Amino acid sequence: MKAWPIATVAVSVVLLAGGAVGAELAPVRAVGAEPAPVRAVGAVRDPVRMGVVLNALDNPFFVAIYEGARAHAGRLEVRATVRSVTSNADLAGQAAQVRALVAARDDCYVVAPITATNLAAALRGVGRPIVLNSPIDPAVASRARVRVGTYIGTDDFAAGRLAGARMASVLPGGGEVALVGGWADNVNSGLRLGGFERGIRGSRLRVVARVNADYDRTTAEIAAERTLRTHPHLAGFFAANDLMALGIADAVRAAGMTGKVRIIGLDGIAEALDAVRAGSMSATVSQYPYVMGQMAVEACAAAGRGARLPARVDAPIALLTKGNVARAIAAFPKPFRPYSDPFSRLLRRRG
Repeated sequence: MKAWPIATVAVSVVLLAGGAVGAELAPVRAVGAEPAPVRAVGAVRDPVRMGVVLNALDNPFFVAIYEGARAHAGRLEVRATVRSVTSNADLAGQAAQVRALVAARDDCYVVAPITATNLAAALRGVGRPIVLNSPIDPAVASRARVRVGTYIGTDDFAAGRLAGARMASVLPGGGEVALVGGWADNVNSGLRLGGFERGIRGSRLRVVARVNADYDRTTAEIAAERTLRTHPHLAGFFAANDLMALGIADAVRAAGMTGKVRIIGLDGIAEALDAVRAGSMSATVSQYPYVMGQMAVEACAAAGRGARLPARVDAPIALLTKGNVARAIAAFPKPFRPYSDPFSRLLRRRG
């Protein structure tokens, strides 16, 4: 089969401190900044040039994607230019960053769209983009003549369903539960909440409240305080990300209800793992953003060697409870169980 041009990758990226083996990573800058590239050490062939545009880095989830990309860039002869918005409300700023990187004519673009529509026009004319973690609306992409090459991310519905099944198991007698979503128009959030509702189907649990808290800890805390006043017999909360789950835990603690109200989050950030171990959260469904960052670099490297990329790759997920969270903490930020990585296999075949 004829190989298509090097891909554009849409990625949600997180920034963690720490050094990468064999690579020098530039600091993440705001719009208009010119960060220095990651330089592969000892590369023989010309490195693949990868442009990366991230979400705001106030969420440890995105830090971990960045860390995964950084750790593998030098090893795979990939040189990355990284940019980030300072606020997830800056849709136009993120699109401007993508246009700037496209104008620089990199080989591969890793982008983390804030919404399903804000980057489609900026990617016009880019061959076969790879989208990571947050999808681009297919109809909007079609109108902008953007053909998505591959999508790397979590099966959000499956992750939400795992959370729902866990909530049903920790509340076998049933009860009232509340759902806390992210941004109102965010595709990932909607899928996670929908999966949760599928997961509790057939149980005696009943959803009595559904609010959005913009993926923000403080906003979620305020929303949880209000929900607890409105529904004093509430038995549980499910939050579409761990930052919101931690905010809910703050509200539950302030109300003197820790252990009485079950809280399940989704992401698997370090603080949430500690909260599960301590008992202030009942569980989290862990995504592995570090692996997403690694896979994004692998996808660019494979495409640069002429490989045809798969249309979609689901990153690993795992339900973390008090029974297995110690293993997850020991392996963090990597998975504690084996997982499938088709990009790594492609690279091995391509040499």
